[in-house]
Amino acid sequence: MIQSIDYVAIAAPLILALVAGAVLLLDAFLPRRTPGVLGLVTLAGVVAAFGVVVAQAVGGGERRTFCVPASLGGGGCSFVVDGFTLVLSGLLLGAGAVVVLLSMGELADRRIPAGEWYFLLLCALAGAVLLPAARDLATLVVALEVVSLPVFALTALKRYDGRASEAALKLFLVSVVSTAIMLFGISLLYGLTGTLYLERLSAALSSTAPGASGAVSVAVVLVLAGFAFKVAAVPFHFWAGDVYQGAPVPVAALLSVVSKAAGFAGLILILTTGLPGQAAVWGPVVAVVAALTMTAGNVLALRQRAALRLLAWSSVAQSGYILAPLAVIGGRAVSASVAYLVIYAAMNLGAFAVVMLVSRTAPRNELDDYRGLASQRPGTAVALGFFLVCLAGLPPGLAGLFAKVVVFREIVAGGLGWLAVVMAVNTVIGLYYYIAWTAQLFTPGPAGVSRTRSVPVMVAVGVAVLVTLAFCVAPQLVLSASG
Repeated sequence: MIQSIDYVAIAAPLILALVAGAVLLLDAFLPRRTPGVLGLVTLAGVVAAFGVVVAQAVGGGERRTFCVPASLGGGGCSFVVDGFTLVLSGLLLGAGAVVVLLSMGELADRRIPAGEWYFLLLCALAGAVLLPAARDLATLVVALEVVSLPVFALTALKRYDGRASEAALKLFLVSVVSTAIMLFGISLLYGLTGTLYLERLSAALSSTAPGASGAVSVAVVLVLAGFAFKVAAVPFHFWAGDVYQGAPVPVAALLSVVSKAAGFAGLILILTTGLPGQAAVWGPVVAVVAALTMTAGNVLALRQRAALRLLAWSSVAQSGYILAPLAVIGGRAVSASVAYLVIYAAMNLGAFAVVMLVSRTAPRNELDDYRGLASQRPGTAVALGFFLVCLAGLPPGLAGLFAKVVVFREIVAGGLGWLAVVMAVNTVIGLYYYIAWTAQLFTPGPAGVSRTRSVPVMVAVGVAVLVTLAFCVAPQLVLSASG
């Protein structure tokens, strides 16, 4: 049998893959290897893929490819482009464009090989865009690994840096363990059902023998554990602080937004498409993990003096907020999680962009380095203060407030009052370190950043500010799209 391929459906990841190959060729044959040219080519590829996603959204309709007819033992499609796919792909590509801009600032000093960097970055983005469209377990795992594997190398490309090598090793070990756990769970699911397609998995599990319920529960918990590593959820969060601090700032931003969003896309697909009939098993587990994750992240962030470590533990806490609606069975749980993820991405990427500006003249990048930033770089200080206030959910950062209200409302409507209380308490805890950092910006004193400028990073800050402002003024932009 020869499968027909819908090239329009796979256009976005295909463009990224082709541009990745073009970047390697350009790096090999350009007479003068200028990182700026490779960066612009990479950015053009990401923008082109984003344009394809927008065109698909405007065109409407669902597209399916790599399908096997039921008569041949299939009865499912491996790649589906629907509303969920388009929203997540748009988020991932928009975040990817910002990460490329940050990379152009990082590679300006030529200490990191640009060709390898942009090739690996494009490969990670291709896997990330492929993941929300995956509708079978094999494609899901392969896409997740295509996201993860290049990040190890990106982290270690900062050669002769002990912290970067340590971060890459820790990330590699954690990812290998998480993949092994997930594959064990997936193998159990396949052995019990005989299918890899998510759409057929639920029906097949409902018809399994009563004595297999224990094996099904074990498989579900193992798959959840594997994804918990990917999104840095408790108790698999311990790697975040060291990896974020040791990795180059663009890689930390990639982990915080792109890798996390891809992990949540896979988790949502597994839970809502493949395992809805096992909600009684995974619902309470997700609720407890969400509560522990937001609490651990906020408590650990209180003790941090390094900016990147604070953002790392803040990112863990935000994972808890994104997980919380998924514990609600039915309703608009997925819409609430996706809406929070989209708004969080804009705020967090902006914070990372400003942190990268400061790191150019303050290598330690501690909170004390931000003291008096408003006196030397008022625009930068106001931008960072705005992002931090948004993450805290305080006016005028209405985007963060809207995101938390959407999640809180969904939890309460789902009857999880105790989880809503935990979230409210954690929101108050988070106010302390966000406000403390914001106060540093406007406290008189020497700032740790000079007037050295990086145009690509400044563009990234500006884009993040504009998008976050748009979400503050018109939150229905993301709320309606995610619904």
